[in-house]
Amino acid sequence: MAASDATGAFRAARDLLLRHREDYTAAREGFRWPRPEHFNWALDWFDVIAADPDTGGRPALWIVEEDGAQTRITFREMSERTSRVANWLRAQGVRAGDRVLVMLGNQVEQWETALAAMKLRAVVIPATPLLGPADLRDRVDRGQARHAVVRAADTGKFAEVPGDYTRIAVGAAEGDAGAEAGVGAEAGVGADAAGWLRYEDAYAAAPDFTPDGPTRSDDPLMLYFTSGTTALPKLVEHTHVSYPVGHLATMYWIGLRPGDVHLNISSPGWAKHAWSSLFAPWNAEATVFVHNYTRFDAARLMAAMDRAGVTSFCAPPTVWRMLIQADLSGLRTPPREVVAAGEPLNPEVVEHVRRQWGVVVRDGFGQTETAVQVANTPGQQVRPGSMGRPTPGYEVVLLDPLTGRPADEGEISLDLAARPVGLMAGYAGDPRRTAEAMGGGYYRTGDIGRRDADGWITYIGRSDDVFKSSDYKISPFELESALLEHEAVAEAAVVPAPDELRLSVPKAYVVLAEGWEPDGGTAKAIFAHSRAALAPYKRIRRLEFAALPKTVSGKIRRIELREATMHDGSREFHEEDYR
Repeated sequence: MAASDATGAFRAARDLLLRHREDYTAAREGFRWPRPEHFNWALDWFDVIAADPDTGGRPALWIVEEDGAQTRITFREMSERTSRVANWLRAQGVRAGDRVLVMLGNQVEQWETALAAMKLRAVVIPATPLLGPADLRDRVDRGQARHAVVRAADTGKFAEVPGDYTRIAVGAAEGDAGAEAGVGAEAGVGADAAGWLRYEDAYAAAPDFTPDGPTRSDDPLMLYFTSGTTALPKLVEHTHVSYPVGHLATMYWIGLRPGDVHLNISSPGWAKHAWSSLFAPWNAEATVFVHNYTRFDAARLMAAMDRAGVTSFCAPPTVWRMLIQADLSGLRTPPREVVAAGEPLNPEVVEHVRRQWGVVVRDGFGQTETAVQVANTPGQQVRPGSMGRPTPGYEVVLLDPLTGRPADEGEISLDLAARPVGLMAGYAGDPRRTAEAMGGGYYRTGDIGRRDADGWITYIGRSDDVFKSSDYKISPFELESALLEHEAVAEAAVVPAPDELRLSVPKAYVVLAEGWEPDGGTAKAIFAHSRAALAPYKRIRRLEFAALPKTVSGKIRRIELREATMHDGSREFHEEDYR
């Protein structure tokens, strides 16, 4: 299939989803994944819409800083800038198949580098600036990185990361690639950064780019290190279609339209950033809007949303839980579409936003390994507690953990007989893990769900998080949702605690809302709420006020909490003492 044919097939599939954006049945029945033999999203899609007179002058990227400074770049400008960067990177030795570690913030160069690497057929290893030297050594070593594009403020971290890789610093002053004004050694900046190239030199390169060969659709494009809540991160490999084309489903879930202004709260380095700050909005020819801040401030965020006219908003549950602590009426013009992903969103948060903004937060389920698989899509009924139905192009099966057969409750899995384009190629360098995840004709997510008679799926929890108490199966998510209904609880995580009689009992680790004290009075109030809201076998039996350990991507590390329950119980409150 020629490049123009691949572009046409992609556009046709996208336009079908746009036409049926509120007709789930028509979208499911009519959508077919485009499966071109050759496809390069940067060249065959982004550059094409950038060259279109109707689209090229629209803002592709709009960044507003904390001090109000802003940068707006059109599709046409971004296309030219990324061609210059691609030509310059090629001159520095970046070749097709080379792996490039990219550790940047939400800055223009983040998007430029992603598109430029795509044009070169290089493989991007996204990395968050939060990583330290030990994590970076792992990524350079296991990721076999040959090049690194890094904020100048972070170059000092690489003094402890050996390897023969090209070092490129973004934001360095002339003649000093290791420091930025106002940034000292305490921030990890090396005084001597010899060997670091200046990214800014790329803008002097030629603006016309010629690829050195065709891009096969199964060529590797991105290599993600998953956040790892229980073990070392896996290396998830995506191709030139699995994420760019796969995120047509994500575009559909969010409800994006051409000309929209889309805000996604996400840190670069994690899959959700590619989902909702790169592929989904630009698939729809929408503007990617970014509001940078050092400390979350709900009022400032809403003011920025109002000024920009944000029409669609995506945020992880942590941000939604912080938002509802603020006065949401401060947003004069709420977005048309609001969604949440990363972890299940508790129903009480959804209801609070509906009362304040008049819109329903629509949950979606996916993984680094996939695009969105299950979601509440625009125009459809949202059932409290449910994450929706399979998205167009995904055949979702629930497999009974004991029999491995389809059931109404079981492990959320994808039928490989109808393999979706938006599924990873596999775990790079780890055929055993790949075979485990994709054995028996299914890709298994490791998450448990329950499907009702009408096809809506409710999330139960990770297969290794669900536990038994007195032979009753307990879903931590259900208990956490009940706890969050109490005004004292800002965040909660439930894990099993050892018990001589019941084998284990539900224990809650709670982060308190402002104004509440971690004392017996608060514990008594929460236990009383638990007794009123939950069946007797589900009640919280132990309680501890503590910060929740999280991965750098914001997911709760329940494994640490489970281990903690085996040791020191001195800070626990016991339910039987507060009846």
